[in-house]
Amino acid sequence: MGGLVKKADGSMQVFDREKIVRTCLRMGADRRAAYEIAERIERRLYPGISTERILQMIFQFMRGHKPSVSNLFDLRKGLSLMSSKPEFEVFVQALLARSGFEVTPNRLLVGRCVEHEVDAIAKKDGITFFVEAKHHSMYHTLTGLDESRIARAVLEDVMEGVAIGKSDLKIDRAMIVTNTRYSEQAVRYGNCRNILQIGWSSPTDKGLQSMVAGTKLLPLSCLRGLGLNARIKLALSGIVLFEQIVQEDTMELARKTGLPGELIRNIKEKIELDFSF
Repeated sequence: MGGLVKKADGSMQVFDREKIVRTCLRMGADRRAAYEIAERIERRLYPGISTERILQMIFQFMRGHKPSVSNLFDLRKGLSLMSSKPEFEVFVQALLARSGFEVTPNRLLVGRCVEHEVDAIAKKDGITFFVEAKHHSMYHTLTGLDESRIARAVLEDVMEGVAIGKSDLKIDRAMIVTNTRYSEQAVRYGNCRNILQIGWSSPTDKGLQSMVAGTKLLPLSCLRGLGLNARIKLALSGIVLFEQIVQEDTMELARKTGLPGELIRNIKEKIELDFSF
């Protein structure tokens, strides 16, 4: 642990070396190099250094370790560049599936009053969630109370629909997944109403950042030079991850997406340069 670091919202937090290590590991460093970079950054700290400046130093030192890092955005920036639909939705579905959930995408749930389109149904440990993926292009934007209240209202309507025989799909809880943090009111309401709210760094050690680090599911939006239109075509075919595009047959993927085979080959070459799948 070190001195105080200034976050983008102006608040201060204590420097945490392990956050630097986790970021380096996600970018392809081995553990020894990750700790070495974290130590180099810690030696360069000064009072009130910004998290943005620390990220710049991570990229600077990582380029010395792996030159191809210049091809990458950091995860938080990469997620913010996604389209809400279909990219972020498909990414959330893939992340939940890799985290042990049984996932069914894009379901229509019948409630007592109306039908509700949800982004996924996720089952784990005997609990069935409906999932709402909430994406923000500005990653410092808070996800507020309204999203939590809407999720609770949907859950109540769907549960009542089951009770009166309109549906036989029993939903136990609501889940919201976002690429940002939640407002204080949203957190309080979610805790009170038993809504699973997954944000950038919450719940502790189970947030989006930790889930990606644990599964190594880097999204294609972290790859510089791959435009939004191409990513949307890939996402419509269920491809949003580095590992997915590497594992797919190039010509078959070109046929499914309408993208040039040469573009897909170039993407694969960039990824395979420093990542093993």
